[in-house]
This record gives sequence, structure tokens and C-alpha cells, in this order.
Amino acid sequence: MKAQLVLRNARLLQHQGPVDIVVRNGLIEEIGPGIRCDAVDDEDLEGKFVFPGFVDSHIHLDKACILDRCSICAGTLEEAVRETAKAKAGFSEDDVFARASSVVRQAILHGTNRMRTFVEIDPRAGMRSFEAIKRVRDRFAFAIDIQICAFAQEGLTQEPETEAMLDLALSSGADLVGGCPYTDPDPQAHVARIFALARKHDVDVDFHLDFSLDPSRTDLPAVIEATRAHGYAGRVTIGHVTNLSALEPQARAVIGRTLAEAGIALTVLPATDLFLMGRGQAFNVPRGIAPAHLLAADGVATAIASNNILNPFTPLGDAALVRMANLYANVMQLGRDAEIDQVFDMVSRNPAEIMRIVYGLRVGGPADMVVLDADDPRSAVRTSALALGGWKAGRKTFSRPRARLFDDPASGLEG
Repeated sequence: MKAQLVLRNARLLQHQGPVDIVVRNGLIEEIGPGIRCDAVDDEDLEGKFVFPGFVDSHIHLDKACILDRCSICAGTLEEAVRETAKAKAGFSEDDVFARASSVVRQAILHGTNRMRTFVEIDPRAGMRSFEAIKRVRDRFAFAIDIQICAFAQEGLTQEPETEAMLDLALSSGADLVGGCPYTDPDPQAHVARIFALARKHDVDVDFHLDFSLDPSRTDLPAVIEATRAHGYAGRVTIGHVTNLSALEPQARAVIGRTLAEAGIALTVLPATDLFLMGRGQAFNVPRGIAPAHLLAADGVATAIASNNILNPFTPLGDAALVRMANLYANVMQLGRDAEIDQVFDMVSRNPAEIMRIVYGLRVGGPADMVVLDADDPRSAVRTSALALGGWKAGRKTFSRPRARLFDDPASGLEG
């Protein structure tokens, strides 16, 4: 019987030269050079790099693409929260579905096939955004797996309705719960209530945390204490934590080792953090990105993600994680091969582990694959390589023809 799919002349991280990949019944049946096999679909990848796909561990699909509804004057975090809060009161389920779908399509075409999205649930958004994102999750399940984090963006203790709504969402399709202590009048109580919901529903936690450049303003100790108290090592992620960028190396390393010991992962959001931080300085503006690569050296599980796209938090973006990896490497002045390899891991293997997803290409494993217009991960990050095609369970989900350059016809050359 013919195989479902054979990808020929693929480069894999764990193999020296080009290999063939045989897929049957949605699983990888064989990997090796020069395999003789008939298949329903047979593609020559011409030596391009194949991997299990990008993983976006922090994105906001519900409030993407709303620039036409918001004003950006100061470009601050406070303004972004305020403007988005006003806009989301007018969100309809169909509106959120349409905008979120457009971003998910872009993400898939850029090679992302796993994602964690935050969805704001409160009296302004109601359950409309949540219902829309559940529809998006189902609509694009053929190409991407989406985790939904029920999220309290604008505080919790001052709005008891929000807590009840998060509880309902966790009973009706949300995969985990998230909070934002710095927007709450009582940050410590906010952290405690989010953990209580997580324990009640036995789900993981993801916090937006310490979004400033002031190390003295921190809710991190409360999160560390709660993680330890609840035995939640390996189940807690924190995003942003931009004030870590303002610490001197020794103090940062102490926090890094503490996070590693507590089992708390970190996701950095380069585009948003660069755009919002340092607004109070007219010159020598700080980067404001937590140094994930340095914290990783202290044992912290780290990832790079998209966060917001085309809204007051980040008025730029296209859901391309390879571009985000390139941006991080550039801003952090990383150039050595080992450093670039580490950055690639932070948009692929690392976030998969943070999201507790089985990841890798191996015989007997799922045939979820993406091919990049690159020879290896390093060249992919260095050039922001385009994704040329993807497969989920061996079924092709997208393709992008490689560009061709047509030379002067008089020269007789093209290519």
C-alpha cells in the first residue's frame, strides 16, 4: 500500500545530510536517506530545513487589528490598557472571530502550528471574545493547536463579576487561567485568586507581570510564593517582566536562580516591550526586554512570543515568530552560532515545553512539520526565513512558492 506522504531531501536538526521522511496514517513511519517508497504525495524539498513548527506561547487574538478604533498619543502601557478597554466594550463575537481568524491565518502561513492565546473576560468584554476564540480554535484545528487562557487584564479584586466569569470560562473550554496583578488595586489578592481558580480546575497559570523599568515595583515575590505553596512548579509562566532588564547582573542572576528553582517559566515579548518601555526618556532609551538568554543560563525555561498585533500595545506585526526571533537577537546583540541556536529554540522547542506539548520529529510521532527556506535553524533566524509549507498529521495545510528572480532577458539568464 502506498504511503500517505514522502518528503525527500529534507534537512533535520538531528541528521547530518538530507533525508527522506515517510508518513503513514498521520504518523512518521521512517526517516533516512534514499528511502524507496511509493506515496500518494511525494515532494522534493531540495535540502531545505524541516522542523516541528513554531510555537507562539503568548498572543492576544481577541484584541488584534483594532488600530482604527484606538488613539495612540503617548505610546504608554497605561494608554494602551485604557484605549483597548474602551474598544473592547464594542466587540461582537463575529468581529472578534474575523480579526482573530486573520491573525491565525498569518501565523499558520509563517509556520506556527501551536499557540497559546489570552482572552480577556470581564464585564466589558463579557463572554463574547471567549466564544469567538473557541470558534477560531475549532475552525483552524486542521492546521494549528490553540490553547485558550481565560485572562483578567484589568484587575480582579475590584470586579467580583470577573472572577465568576473566569470560573465559568474554565468550566466551558478554557485551558488555563491568567492574571495581571499590576492593574489590580490589590496585586497579592489578585495572585491568590488566580491560583485558587487554577487549583479548582487543575489548570496551569500564566501571568502578565512587572511591566515597568522599576525593579522596586514587583509582584514577582507573590507569584513565587504562591507557586511554591500550591506545588505548581512547571505549571506557571510569567510574561513581560521588563523590570528584569533594569537589574545589574548579580541581582538578576539571583532572581533567575530563584525562578528556576520555583519552576516558573518566562516569555518575553520583544515587539511590545520595545514599543512601550522607556517612554519617559528622550534619549538613550532603554531596550526594556528581559534578557531571556541570560536567565536561561540560570536555568529558567524561556520563550519569545508575539503578544499583540496591530493595536495600541503593538501597532506593528504579522504573527511571524521567525521575525520576532530575529528582532530579539538583533536587539540583544546576539550573533554567535550557539546564541542563534538558543534563540531558535525560544520560538520552537522551549515554548512547547512550557505549554507542556510533546515536540519533535521522530519515528512513530505525529507528522506535524514545517519547511523553511533555510538550510538550518541558524540561517532561518539570521535571515527571517519564510515558511514554504506545512503539514499536520501528514496533511498539507499551506504552501508558499519560492520566489524567482527574472534577469534581463537579453542576458539569457534567469533564476
